[in-house]
Amino acid sequence: MKTIKTTDEFKALVEKIKAQPHYKDPIGFGIARVDMGQKNEDQVLQANFPLINWNENFGSAAIFMAALEASGETVATNESESVHSIDFNFINYALASFAPYVGEAFGDVHKNVQVIKTLQNLAIEAGIREGEYKVVFLFEDTKPCSVEAVYLKLYALSQAKVPLRGICLDGAFGVLPNVAWSGSTPIELEWLRENEIELKLSGSYPDITSVDKFPRFLQHIIPQDNTRILEASKVRMGAQLAAGTTVMPGASYINFNAGTTGAVMVEGRISSSAIVGKGSDVGGGASILGVLSGTNGNPVSIGENTLLGANSVCGIPLGDGCIIDAGLSILEGTKVHINEAAVKMIQAVNSGLVISEDGYYKGLTLAGMNGIHFRFDTIQNRLVATRSKREIVLNDELH
Repeated sequence: MKTIKTTDEFKALVEKIKAQPHYKDPIGFGIARVDMGQKNEDQVLQANFPLINWNENFGSAAIFMAALEASGETVATNESESVHSIDFNFINYALASFAPYVGEAFGDVHKNVQVIKTLQNLAIEAGIREGEYKVVFLFEDTKPCSVEAVYLKLYALSQAKVPLRGICLDGAFGVLPNVAWSGSTPIELEWLRENEIELKLSGSYPDITSVDKFPRFLQHIIPQDNTRILEASKVRMGAQLAAGTTVMPGASYINFNAGTTGAVMVEGRISSSAIVGKGSDVGGGASILGVLSGTNGNPVSIGENTLLGANSVCGIPLGDGCIIDAGLSILEGTKVHINEAAVKMIQAVNSGLVISEDGYYKGLTLAGMNGIHFRFDTIQNRLVATRSKREIVLNDELH
């Protein structure tokens, strides 16, 4: 591969590569450093992507595909994903192609060039072990088949490259291995069992922080400046946290493919597939149910400026400006009484609510409506709903 000298030559090379019959733009791609098993050396335990590209930078994708071909690899563009190990030939081809963009003038703009340049430096200093670095391409958003593909999709979620619920993770649990995490290092449980005696007697048994298929969010993602996570174990990789979100310690937790769309106070649980809107407050011990935990497979979205009181349970979508009082459970089948005057006030900000003859409404009937306050009437001994008289506004100094 000759060294490309000008940006025009680079563009011409890209067009030539993309004109080949087998070429196809990927929906996502990136280069990752992978951790392999301590016992099963062919088992990928996790993939660290310093940069992912999602529906962008197709020129870099074309160069990476051509670099693989120069290394004797064939990219399977007719399949949903294609994963390949990187060698010196790949690095040299990519650097020769990116030559017009290497240097201080372009370093901050072309991140893929930085990745390749860093790989070259690492290769010169320490060499490259076979399979240590992989380039991953996704051509279709279908069930991921490899650990590397799962991680690429988790990165896309956590970096807000795709919206929550906007990507297929079906079967991800079956693809990812269950490992012991010592900080950011995954360790095979089988290897730990086989070496337990030696490790403990020699004082080198690792500090295990968790055992899980998914790593923690902060092991891979740098949050935005005004986002606070007070305990790393409270957010799982694949969660998505908008700027201004605060995750307190204690009963809080945000699962993968769940998160916030604006500044939110989180002191409770946001289960997988649940989304919380800007300005809302998930109170201490409150729980938003996921698709596998009581919502009949219906994902729950919480609107803006909504309050879930301490230890409440929400199993239906809520609109803006809603309140669930502390300790209450509002599920699809929950019967809620609303008197006629309150119904009319709720109808003023919601269309589609039909007056019930007996005054009782199922939670599912009220799903997604705005400005509803769920409370418990201790005199009548029943759940009731009224028009919420206030919006929930977070403390600007804390977010």
